[in-house]
Amino acid sequence: MSKVHVTIDGIQVYVPDNYTILEAAKEINIHIPTLCFLKDVSELGCCRMCLVEIKGKKELQAACVHPVKDGMEVITHSARINRYRKKNLELILSNHPARCQSCTRSISQCELQVLANKLDVESNNYLKYQDSITMNPKSDIDEGVSLFRDPNRCVLCRRCVSICNNIQTVGAISPLFRGMSTVIGTAGMNAIDSSVCVNCGQCISVCPTGALQEHRSLDGVMDDLYDPDKIVIAQTAPAVRAALGEEFGNPIGTNVTGKMVTALKMLGFDKVFDTNTGADLTIMEEGTELIDRIRGGGVLPLITSCSPGWVKFCEHNFPEFLPNLSSCKSPHEMLGAIIKSYYAEKNGIDPKKIVVVSVMPCTAKKFEAQRPELASVEDLPDVDHVITTRELARMIRQIGIDFNSLSDTNFDDPLGMSTGAGLIFGTTGGVMEAALRTVNDLLTGTNSDALDYNEVRGIDDGIKEATVKIADLELKVAVAHGLGNARRLMDRLRAGERFDFIEVMACPGGCINGGGQPLQVSDVRNWIDFKEKRAHALYAGDQKMIMRKSHNNPAIRRLYKEYLGFAGGMKAHKLLHTHYTDRSE
Repeated sequence: MSKVHVTIDGIQVYVPDNYTILEAAKEINIHIPTLCFLKDVSELGCCRMCLVEIKGKKELQAACVHPVKDGMEVITHSARINRYRKKNLELILSNHPARCQSCTRSISQCELQVLANKLDVESNNYLKYQDSITMNPKSDIDEGVSLFRDPNRCVLCRRCVSICNNIQTVGAISPLFRGMSTVIGTAGMNAIDSSVCVNCGQCISVCPTGALQEHRSLDGVMDDLYDPDKIVIAQTAPAVRAALGEEFGNPIGTNVTGKMVTALKMLGFDKVFDTNTGADLTIMEEGTELIDRIRGGGVLPLITSCSPGWVKFCEHNFPEFLPNLSSCKSPHEMLGAIIKSYYAEKNGIDPKKIVVVSVMPCTAKKFEAQRPELASVEDLPDVDHVITTRELARMIRQIGIDFNSLSDTNFDDPLGMSTGAGLIFGTTGGVMEAALRTVNDLLTGTNSDALDYNEVRGIDDGIKEATVKIADLELKVAVAHGLGNARRLMDRLRAGERFDFIEVMACPGGCINGGGQPLQVSDVRNWIDFKEKRAHALYAGDQKMIMRKSHNNPAIRRLYKEYLGFAGGMKAHKLLHTHYTDRSE
């Protein structure tokens, strides 16, 4: 790749010729403000915050989309630039309700507030317009099962549109109307739950303001915690422990498992179990299902069903492949069913008194939990509430816990015992690797040394493919993360390409980048690979585990011996498996 010579604010720099001015400035630590820009997601230059002067050009240019050229001279700050940036931001603020005190975004997470402070904007000129928006909102709030949309807080940056349409290829939202009447909404301005939205929450992750949030579930959880007649049990997904610390100032990728359990106990949960145990259980059922389909001539490829955003995407777009989806419930739903059956019976508890709260990195889990087909015990939902990683952080702050000063506490037994295989479920390729570890041993009848399947790891490739030899079989496997990549892989299946086993996760990078994870502003998302740091925390944890294969988990073995019988058996199928719905019409 050739390089070009550019001068920015009098500093000379050589950068690749495919860089933009924004990227070139970053190379010499010059920060140009942005609002709509999000690297590899939304590169439109529509907010005009990154305007710069280029020698020889009369008009100011948007640095985020303007390519560099050899000999280019750029000025990033001047009286003229500052005046234009401030005026543009004041106009954006004029159409934004002044209700910051009731917004879930903190000052550090709201990019609009951060930018207003940096540019020292004067919004009083437009106060009457803000008051008008507050008293007479331009559009109704839309609260769905998983997502909450407040179009009045929207700054029309179009990041959400870009990620929904271009990255995830869901196409649930788009700009509607024109000029001052422009809003971001669903087709026909219908409710989000009536659209093709799959609840992945990636739109929330990229929104710079509080226009998009998760459906708030904390009130119901707190009511149950304070009810003396309820036994409230928390379970936490693997990706949560690799990200929760960010909410309290810890470096990205800090594993805070012990502190997280301690905090949940202090919040009043009667037991704290590990969804990783449910992940180990999923591998037992899914691995057995894969072997049965291969040996018995069943429908192939088997496609994982752990990601509810992916499952709903498949229901909408690829209904002919629903028989290919594993019938296994996702890990937290499996564990919920076990808590209300095995655990309840073993401890003489009426399952009607048990409340299961799943702490998830995923907004789609909220939709999943209310599916009527996920009710295994006395028509009770397997999981009663789903809260996101962010919501757990709010609970912790709400009651005044100093999270970073907490000591470590272990998960409760028996459903808090898990393996490294369950832990890596939280990142793309993790389900596939965990399954291969177990399938290898089950097919060969040995306790092999095959543990690290590096060919299915990694975030850079949207679709990873490999051929894995196990016993007398050669399994052709594929891993896709992000629904745009899933669509491309499914189109290949439609065209007749053959695979034996496929893992799909709805969110780019997997659950570590779920729609319910701690928010990272564009200055982080653009220049730091936060997904890789979170994934590293899970793989590092796996390496330290004594048990790294799901079928070696003594708690899982005891569960089958005492209660379920055998993997894929009648009782296991009743509690741990489900079915899907064609939503293509």
